[in-house]
Amino acid sequence: MNKYCTIYLVRHGETDWNADGIIQGHSDIPLNKNGEKQAEELGKELKRIDFDAVFSSDLIRAKKSAEIITSGKNINIITSIALRERDFGSYEGKHFSLLSKDETSELISLYDHKEKKREELGVETDRSLEARFIPYIREICQKNLDKNVLVVIHGGIMRWFLMHIKYGDIRSLPVGSISNMAYAKIESDGVNFTVKKTSGITKKE
Repeated sequence: MNKYCTIYLVRHGETDWNADGIIQGHSDIPLNKNGEKQAEELGKELKRIDFDAVFSSDLIRAKKSAEIITSGKNINIITSIALRERDFGSYEGKHFSLLSKDETSELISLYDHKEKKREELGVETDRSLEARFIPYIREICQKNLDKNVLVVIHGGIMRWFLMHIKYGDIRSLPVGSISNMAYAKIESDGVNFTVKKTSGITKKE
């Protein structure tokens, strides 16, 4: 009988930059009060799940979310740069709404398919995301077969990963489709990934 790791892949709670529509990327922005409350609510929802391991991006908004979700469970949180958000380079710290029409169009296209342009503008490429994220998430699963694992990451890389494993595409999972504290319950044999359930993810059919 095949063994599977069950991953609860979670986006962190809200930050002030999220609320204000500011691009974060690798910028280390903490949760705001609402983000802390969101994490508390998800912790209540998932309280009956016994997590055997907990992993998080090393950025404070993800790590703090993981700490709040697992509060009272006495479990170590392993952080890694491999789980960070995409690096948005010079776009970080800019209000999305204040970008020019051309900049907005460019940024959205950078999320989706312009690898060469990403390199030119100093924005992390899909190749880089794949090289750091996929081996790490597979290693997590391979070491935790028949176990429940919590992994707290970021909206951009979560959306990219869901498209990477063919759960959706740029049409069905547009920018903004993954809310703060959204999660996907995923089963993996350590190589392949299957989404079994989602919450807070708006998928267009």
